[in-house]
Amino acid sequence: MTDSHFDLDLFLPYLLNQAAEAVSREFQAIYRERHGMTRTQWRVMANLGRFGAMTARDICAASHEEKTRVSRAVAALEVAGFLARLPSDRDGRAEILSLTAKGLAVFADLGQQALSYDAGLRAQLGAADADALHDLLLRLRALVPPAAAED
Repeated sequence: MTDSHFDLDLFLPYLLNQAAEAVSREFQAIYRERHGMTRTQWRVMANLGRFGAMTARDICAASHEEKTRVSRAVAALEVAGFLARLPSDRDGRAEILSLTAKGLAVFADLGQQALSYDAGLRAQLGAADADALHDLLLRLRALVPPAAAED
C-alpha cells in the first residue's frame, strides 16, 4: 500500500485470508464428499495423524481453531469411530485423543488426497513460484508470534 487511502484488496492479511479460504474450500469438497467431514474435523484428524495422541487444547493451539469448534469436532469424530479419548495421566481435566484404526485409514486416504491436491496447486503455480510462495509463507509465519492458548 503506497498511498494513504486504504484499499482492502491491497491489504496483505486480507489477500492471505482470501487465498487460504479459496483453496481450503476447494479441498473441503474432497473430505466432505469422501467422509462427510467439516473443516474443523479434518483439521483435528490431520493434527492427530501428524503428531499422534494429543489433547484438544494442543489441537486448538496447533490448528488455530476455537475450543468450541474443536470440542464439537472431537465429539463427532468419536461418534464416527475415527478417534478415541483416554483420561490424561498428567491432568485429570484433560483427555488424550488419538486416531482409531478406522481414523488412521481415513487419515491415510485424505493424506493421499491432500498430496494430490497440493501437487495440482503447485503445478498451476509452477515449481519456482510454488517454492517461493512456500518460503514466503514460512517467513511470514515466523514473523508473527503464536497466539496464546485460550482457557
